[in-house]
Amino acid sequence: MKRLLLLAILPVLAMAPLLAAAPAPFYQWQSLTTGRFMCSATNPGEGWMRFSGPYNNAGCRTY
Repeated sequence: MKRLLLLAILPVLAMAPLLAAAPAPFYQWQSLTTGRFMCSATNPGEGWMRFSGPYNNAGCRTY
């Protein structure tokens, strides 16, 4: 009985670090071709360089 209970609880305990994960930080990116800015949590790819950050919101604003 105790072994069955342990086997039922073990997957929940293994997932505990995943449940406490924080959201990805946002960064302001600048286009190397046009000079325009955008805010994104992921790298937009070639032709962009990270300009500022990290921010905790999708508007790349500090409050």
